Amino acid sequence: MLRNRLLACLRQIKPINCSPFLRSLSNAANSGLTQVEVDDKSGIATLSMNLPPVNTLTLELMHDLIDSINQIECNKSRGLILTSSNDKVFSAGLDLKELYKPDQERLKEFWTIFQDLWLALHLCGIPTAAAINGHAPAAGCIMATACEYRVMLPDFFIGVHATRFSFLVSKWMMLSYQSVLPRRIVERALNQGKLFSTQEALEVGLIDEVACSKEEALAQCSAFIGTFDKANPIARTLTKQMCRDSDVRELLSDRAGDLRACVDYINTPLFQEGLSAHLQGLKEKK
Repeated sequence: MLRNRLLACLRQIKPINCSPFLRSLSNAANSGLTQVEVDDKSGIATLSMNLPPVNTLTLELMHDLIDSINQIECNKSRGLILTSSNDKVFSAGLDLKELYKPDQERLKEFWTIFQDLWLALHLCGIPTAAAINGHAPAAGCIMATACEYRVMLPDFFIGVHATRFSFLVSKWMMLSYQSVLPRRIVERALNQGKLFSTQEALEVGLIDEVACSKEEALAQCSAFIGTFDKANPIARTLTKQMCRDSDVRELLSDRAGDLRACVDYINTPLFQEGLSAHLQGLKEKK
C-alpha cells in the first residue's frame, strides 16, 4: 500500500535544476528561529535551530522547522544536517509551559504540529543527519532519532526522560527511539527516565560518532550524506520510506486517536501535578 502511494508520487516528480534554487534557499528559508545554510559545493543544507536560550520546541519554532525542512527537500538539496546555533543545547525538547494548565484548542494545535514535525523529519526524502552540539533531552532526542545518522560532541546528554516529569510518551515516539536502539534498552531507558552521556550513547548505539567540535561534527555528517552519492536519489527515497513505514504507521493510522489520548493524559491530575513539580524544580535551578 505504501509502495503504491510512493509510486503515485513518483509519477509527479519532475527534474529540477538545483543550482539557482540552492543559492536562493539560504536567504529565503532563514528566519529568526531557524537558519539555513547551503554549501554550494556539496549541495548539503545545514538547518540550525536558533531560539534562545535552549531551542525549546515552541509552536512557532516547530512551524519554522517544518517550513525549512520542506523548502530544503523541495529545492533538491543533497542532504540535510540538523543542528543548533547554541553551543550548549541541541534542543531542550517540547515547550512544557504549553502542557501546564493548557488552553485546550491550543494544546491540540501544539501536539498536531509536533506530529507534523516528526513526520517531516522522519520521512524526509533526502539523507538526514544530526550534528548534536549540545544537550538533547526528551523531544530533542526524538528529533535526533528521526534523522538517519547522529554525531554528538563530548560531555553532553541525550535521552527521553519523560517519566521524570510524569509524561507518558506516545507509541510512535517509542518506535522512533526503538528504530535506533534495541527494544530491551529502550524499555529500560524509558522507564528509568535515562539520560545517556555522549560516551554511553555511543556505546549503546544511540549515536554513531563522537566529534571534538561542531565543525568536525558537521564534516562527519556531510561524509555520511556523501555515502549515498552512487544511489539513485528517487530510488533511495522510496527505499527509505518503505523501510520506515512500520515506524510511522502507528501514527498515520490514527492521528486523531493519538491526539485524543495525549490531550486526555495531559489533563490528568497525575501529569499536571508531576509537571508542576518539575517546572518548580527548573525554576529553583536558575
